[in-house]
Amino acid sequence: MGILIGTFLLLMIFGVPVAVSMAGASLFFVLWSGSVPDVVVAQRMIAGVESFPLLAVPFFILAGNLMNIAGITGRIYNFAVALVGWMRGGLGQVNIIGSVVFAGMSGTAIADAAGLGTIEIKAMKDHGYQTEFAVGVTAASATLGPILPPSLPFVIYGMMANVSIGSLFLAGVVPGAVLTLLMMFTVAYFARKNNWGGDVPFDWKRLGGASVEVAVVLAFPLSIWLMTRYGVSANVATLIAFAALLAADWYFDFSAVMALMAPVILIGGMTMGWFTPTEAAVAAVIWALFLGLVRYRSMTLRTLAKATFDTIETTASVLFIVTAASVFAWLLTTTQAAQTLTDAILAVTQNKWVFLLLANLLILVVGCFIDTIAAITILVPILLPLVLKLGIDPIHFGLVMTLNLMIGLLHPPLGMVLFVLARVSRLSVERTTMAILPWLVPLFLALIIITYVPSVSMWLPDLVGGR
Repeated sequence: MGILIGTFLLLMIFGVPVAVSMAGASLFFVLWSGSVPDVVVAQRMIAGVESFPLLAVPFFILAGNLMNIAGITGRIYNFAVALVGWMRGGLGQVNIIGSVVFAGMSGTAIADAAGLGTIEIKAMKDHGYQTEFAVGVTAASATLGPILPPSLPFVIYGMMANVSIGSLFLAGVVPGAVLTLLMMFTVAYFARKNNWGGDVPFDWKRLGGASVEVAVVLAFPLSIWLMTRYGVSANVATLIAFAALLAADWYFDFSAVMALMAPVILIGGMTMGWFTPTEAAVAAVIWALFLGLVRYRSMTLRTLAKATFDTIETTASVLFIVTAASVFAWLLTTTQAAQTLTDAILAVTQNKWVFLLLANLLILVVGCFIDTIAAITILVPILLPLVLKLGIDPIHFGLVMTLNLMIGLLHPPLGMVLFVLARVSRLSVERTTMAILPWLVPLFLALIIITYVPSVSMWLPDLVGGR
């Protein structure tokens, strides 16, 4: 066990990519120990990606890329400006609301930071905001992507922990709302402290238009529910509501209604049992293609090809991490490393609340050094037996783990969001890190709430699933 972990850490210190470090350490351990044939490494890597839920990964990545090239990010930004741009610290609030909407399509923090973040940072700098503030709020709001459904980390966690991915998606809704409110309060604090006003004049017409679009989106599931209450089948009610939505959008030419419908379609479809989370990823791609090719007509064959090749590249890197981490995690399990850590933690405490504190500290540290997907693949087999033994709901723990790892994305030495925003804003990594520090306050406050008030995460899954 010591040889395996030591080799991995040594390779990481020398700057070897995390996936190569895990695969190399695993192969070296197998050759050194001679306990199993070296072909087992290849077999376990293949077994690590032989999973139906993992099919969601490339489709969610493709959906996020298609949303970016279809000009939907610009529509989301303009909608957020109309809704909250008049508030004090207006573009800071716009940044957060825009990320909430985009989270319902992309499922990754990096896609949010690279796509919507580019527009937001430029707009905030043009309106006189300090670059550091723009970078800080963009980094914090990007963490909403994997908390609000759909979420790529939830897909990986659900596969590793053998829990319902749909329930994980539902569990992220209320924590995402809590995190959004805390970030908006933080922007309001900075606005009051610096005496900032709104960035667009208050306009009843503009606000009313944005509010109407929100009302139209909310009316869609409400109308389906009302029709089913009067004896209309769910399928027929959905077709009627969808036809009415298309007609209204064609007649009134809404700015962002169809983009806002993405999370409604995904969550609604899974709740109604029309498709699995994996199939929901395909539905997200179909919806993005419909918006880009039919509704907005902003997608060309060239941009479509670019989005496809970007997806192939990103998917390959993600799945390489999954394959390498699966071998590493398997060796940790077979060498009794997981059992050793379990026994060590149980020797310290058998109180689930103290365990959650220790788990938070462990995951936060790991998240600063290891990629999110790799961290989930390694840590779940180690921590899940303890979670179940102490009576902690694995869905609740999935939320805790994901938020911890999202915070890790904002930290050096390997925080991907940190490096993406440093490149986008043209700030040094050091200045970007300092810009992000104040935004750790709402993130840690949300982490404490989600960790120690399980009902925040479990309320919606219990309500919908009757758990």
